[in-house]
Amino acid sequence: MSKPIIALDFSSRQDTLAFLEQFNQEKLFVKVGMELFYAEGAGLIEAIKAQGHDVFLDLKCHDIPNTVQRAMANLARSGVDMVNVHAAGGQRMMAAAKEGLIQGSAAGHQPQLIAVTQLTSTSEAEMQRDQLLRVPLLESVVHYASSTFAAGLDGVVCSAHEARAIGEATKSNFLRVTPGIRPAHFAAGDQRRIMTPQQARANGSTHIVVGRPITTAPDPLSAYHQILTEWSV
Repeated sequence: MSKPIIALDFSSRQDTLAFLEQFNQEKLFVKVGMELFYAEGAGLIEAIKAQGHDVFLDLKCHDIPNTVQRAMANLARSGVDMVNVHAAGGQRMMAAAKEGLIQGSAAGHQPQLIAVTQLTSTSEAEMQRDQLLRVPLLESVVHYASSTFAAGLDGVVCSAHEARAIGEATKSNFLRVTPGIRPAHFAAGDQRRIMTPQQARANGSTHIVVGRPITTAPDPLSAYHQILTEWSV
């Protein structure tokens, strides 16, 4: 059973490390996104890794294959444990991303590579209007997941609502990393396609990503363990 991935939605190194200090040296799986990485850079990744935590670097790369390949070679050298691209970049771009990770990885440590399908903040109506995709959202997500699987990646980012269908369309060990996880009492915020930890597990998620329900809690350690318990049931 994977650990819940804590989204470190902070704006500074100081706030991030102060948050992690509350976990009494417990080894976590954390996500560093664009806001934090662009503010603090690779030095913060080094500091988090030095504490023994696993890091999902969530930069959602999407560019021409050659550029993404070179970017991934550099990210692999940072020692992160998981990285991602946008599946909309196509199979050739995703395959190039994997090749870059292979080129940049030290012996024995190659980050897992996953691809974003549709953002969990996107509704079906928004997808059809903004992306001109005249298919149901589930069909779009499963199509992207199938393309990601064909490109040889390790899994996808999707909502927990689509996790079971993706597992059926790929393989059981194909990762389904699901943001938009909210305990039953917590507000949805800017997410659209949400589930509780228990619901996500039952619907086929292999990993869950949880941010504000932990990071804004009065007692983040307690909130984390409550979500861990719900996820493990």
